[in-house]
Amino acid sequence: MGGLPATTAALTGALSWSISGLPMTAQNKRQTGPFHRIALWQTAFLGDAVLTLPLAQALHQAWPEADMHFYVRKGLGPLFSAQPQFAAVHEVDKRGGDSGAAGAWRIGRRLAAQDFDLLVSAHTSFRSAIVSFASRIPVRLGYDAPLYNRLAYTMTCPRRFEERDEIERLLGLAEALGIPAADSWPRIALPPVALEAAGRILSGLRDRPFVGLHPGSVWPTKRWPTAHFSRLADMALASGASVLLFAGPGEEATAAEVIEGMRGKDSPRLVNLAGRLSLPDLAAVIGRLDVYVTGDSGPMHLSWAQGTPTVAVFGPTVRSLGFFPRGGHSRVLELDLPCRPCGLHGPKECPQGHHRCMLGITPEEAWSAVADALHRSDGKSERQADEGRGETP
Repeated sequence: MGGLPATTAALTGALSWSISGLPMTAQNKRQTGPFHRIALWQTAFLGDAVLTLPLAQALHQAWPEADMHFYVRKGLGPLFSAQPQFAAVHEVDKRGGDSGAAGAWRIGRRLAAQDFDLLVSAHTSFRSAIVSFASRIPVRLGYDAPLYNRLAYTMTCPRRFEERDEIERLLGLAEALGIPAADSWPRIALPPVALEAAGRILSGLRDRPFVGLHPGSVWPTKRWPTAHFSRLADMALASGASVLLFAGPGEEATAAEVIEGMRGKDSPRLVNLAGRLSLPDLAAVIGRLDVYVTGDSGPMHLSWAQGTPTVAVFGPTVRSLGFFPRGGHSRVLELDLPCRPCGLHGPKECPQGHHRCMLGITPEEAWSAVADALHRSDGKSERQADEGRGETP
């Protein structure tokens, strides 16, 4: 098993040939542990990793003495370094040394040497299937589609994409292991140094409420216009609020464009944090805001999961895809258009050429949602108690 197929096509052929003779009953024989070393695999985006936490919580509750290792996309590791469920967090460089089918095979062979007895794959992809297949971990659990998963995993379960949101789909993996319905709220534990950094940043602001704005997104069609963010920021400043502007790596120019379009660009209550925060620091600051406005993005999940009132502008994507924010403190702004959704993530350009799903949501509508969230908010600790969530340690 140490050799590597020369090409992805060769491996695909081997998988397809083997699948034809694989008996479903043997493949789906339920294994319920106990397990002692668990590899939890989720190398998709930030939001996907956050939504995987309830699955990690369920696995930890079932086998609290097990060493669980979390495998995430490069750059996300520090965010999860303080999670009590994980013995270790590992980053996977999908665009560097771990790229492609060859990189996935090498990772799988490294896992084979780690003495894991359970692999749970929260990410459905061909590369993830290769990792699982190459690892030869005794029990390997993933979804039952695509077809090659039948060989890559020793156990599979249906994803039920149309019936469940993403957290419920992921908890379906726990159900396949015999773990009963568990807490479905992602409980984010942040490093103390990040909480201290957030305290320092916010201590310099005297005027509450704190309104956070995040105009960026990896997917261009998910971005609400910067001019709309500029107008919303001016409305927040006019109300007496402090405005904190966020942007991820490579999005600093977007934040600068928002500021340039503002009338109140020189206000001392406007703080530009674009490019200044580590991912844990970003999460910690978001967790202390009074309201956070963003699109369908990874930071959106950092916000609602911590109990921060969240206003999310949705365009190309819809609720049925399973990634809406949860909780009564979350508000989604969207338009009912026949062209929605136009993709799972949102394409680079609007297929219809008008981008009406985002352009048609006005700053005035967003401010109304923000003002309502601020009016209904009686303090972070009370919100979290009502929602049944604990404070970030």
